[in-house]
Amino acid sequence: MTSKLFETYTLNDQISLKNRILMAPLTRCMADDQLVPTDAMAEYYARRADAGLIISEATIIRPDGQGYPNTPGLFTPEQITGWRKVTDAVHANGGKIFAQLWHTGRVAHPHFFDGDKVLAPSAEKVEGTVPRMRDLSYITPTPATHEDITQLVADYAQAASNAIDAGFDGIEIHAANGYLIDQFLHYDSNKRNDEYGETPQNMSRFALEVIDAVSERIGAERTAVRLTPGAYFNMQADPRDKAVFDYLLAQLELRTLAFVHIGIFDDAMEFDFLGGRVSDYVRANYSNTLVGVGGFTPQTGEQALRDARFDLLAIGRPFIANPDYVEKVRQGKPLTAYSEEMLASLV
Repeated sequence: MTSKLFETYTLNDQISLKNRILMAPLTRCMADDQLVPTDAMAEYYARRADAGLIISEATIIRPDGQGYPNTPGLFTPEQITGWRKVTDAVHANGGKIFAQLWHTGRVAHPHFFDGDKVLAPSAEKVEGTVPRMRDLSYITPTPATHEDITQLVADYAQAASNAIDAGFDGIEIHAANGYLIDQFLHYDSNKRNDEYGETPQNMSRFALEVIDAVSERIGAERTAVRLTPGAYFNMQADPRDKAVFDYLLAQLELRTLAFVHIGIFDDAMEFDFLGGRVSDYVRANYSNTLVGVGGFTPQTGEQALRDARFDLLAIGRPFIANPDYVEKVRQGKPLTAYSEEMLASLV
């Protein structure tokens, strides 16, 4: 029986993938102090080019989007040049790569940029401290004005254009995991009473404006989006969120995006108000190309594809531990177990 994992797949009749295994976005905090990708990053991604598609680590669209140290950007000429080294290395090894575009919203911190405020839909503070910099506590965000939102949409589109200039095959908009776009999509973080709040249509507006602006700039076939219908990271779940994602997914169904990527760490995650497993909820509401993720083994991933729960499968930490993940799975070889110590270096 032929493995589903190693079947080819074409995104919107445009982008051909040599297998259905994606390398999930993995924040490594390895850019230099100007947020420029390094030669070590180029080598790191090139070694994993056997994946059908690599999705880069989250990459900030502008300075005030930064919430972690040494995360790469896509807003300066030097950053674009640095990423070009990465994409050239991946393409030289026969791979394809999308850039994940990111603004962290209320979990950004002025420590990283020249400013004194962070933007979010509402003045709803996240408790806690910045990862890897525990002496920095989060601050109360400033609600984005209409002018701020217009500029953010433009900056997402510009970052997407910069990604294409840097040689990426497409982009994934990070609208998941409690970051800026996701903050508009949940009642816990969105307390607005204007056209960007209160109702599912309004709360989806910013996400759709970003998706449409990026699609217009670089083409919908090169535009993907990552979503988290259930809140679990820097966010409290609210049963009313289901109506927001019912509306948003229906709108995405009408668009010809490259794919929708579920943004969870464990595919077993369930929410009663979604009727059970998050991934099953998304599949029931979205029939186009869907990427699953969250703790899959080669065997469980194979079965998920056979059951048509997803069209593509993203693999995260096992790719850190196994640069040759695809070939090991193809040959049935044992995989090296992931450990936290592996985060200390790019290999």
